[in-house]
Amino acid sequence: MATTIQITKTLQSALTKRKLFDRETYEEVIWDLLEDAQELSAETRQNIAKARKRIAEGKFYTHAQVKEKLGL
Repeated sequence: MATTIQITKTLQSALTKRKLFDRETYEEVIWDLLEDAQELSAETRQNIAKARKRIAEGKFYTHAQVKEKLGL
């Protein structure tokens, strides 16, 4: 069942700016926002913690290093 909601011009403008393509509906934009706001899984949180640790230990490559290594 579809329903109508009232939003301010400011919110409409903000939602419009988040559209990935012109014909995307506001509902699709809102679903994308909700998906982004959902809680991260335990595995994802663990992977983020590991990545942060590796960065703190200096175990990473910069963009420039990757480009050089690949000969780009």
